[in-house]
Amino acid sequence: MIRIVDYGVGNIASLVNMFGHLGFDAVPTDDAAAIARADHLVLPGVGAFDHAMRQLAARDLVAPLHDAAARGAHMLGVCLGMQLLGRSSEEGKLPGLGLIDAVTVRLPAIGRDGKKLSVPNIGWHMLEKPRMSPLLDNATRPERFYFVHSYHMICAEPNDVAGTILRGGDQVTVAVSRDTLHGVQFHPEKSHRHGMSLLEAFARL
Repeated sequence: MIRIVDYGVGNIASLVNMFGHLGFDAVPTDDAAAIARADHLVLPGVGAFDHAMRQLAARDLVAPLHDAAARGAHMLGVCLGMQLLGRSSEEGKLPGLGLIDAVTVRLPAIGRDGKKLSVPNIGWHMLEKPRMSPLLDNATRPERFYFVHSYHMICAEPNDVAGTILRGGDQVTVAVSRDTLHGVQFHPEKSHRHGMSLLEAFARL
């Protein structure tokens, strides 16, 4: 059973439908006890960082998420949910969950070459994989995912970086992996077969 954290922030229905299409039961929940004892957790998210953290706190879900992570539950943060796994974000003032040693910063509007870049970053990007990850295709085949984001994560530990995209001459971290904790900045539920493959890999962990 996959538990999707339902805290009023995120497109939960699309994830439920995608997991169902793949043959896995995924149930939205805001029950603290169910989250604390879950084996597989998905933390979705869209919108502002502080609003999301306030919603988690208002439902008393911060401690259960920490408990689940400490127990070794498999956890997947999606989009804003990935950013919430880190320590903080330039977008807000509240601390994040601190499960990944990382901070989130705004995407630059000017590339290394001096050319203007669109913020938010919207569209499809090929993923570069600096290291092995249990959720990504570790063969040489390219993978392409759909993005909508204005912020990106910077990890303190390079080994936590599982995927990047090239933007304006810089490598931008868009996937992280540490033990049983994972995060993706893109939307797997909108990324067709590559997104389906990632979600199936997570469900089978």
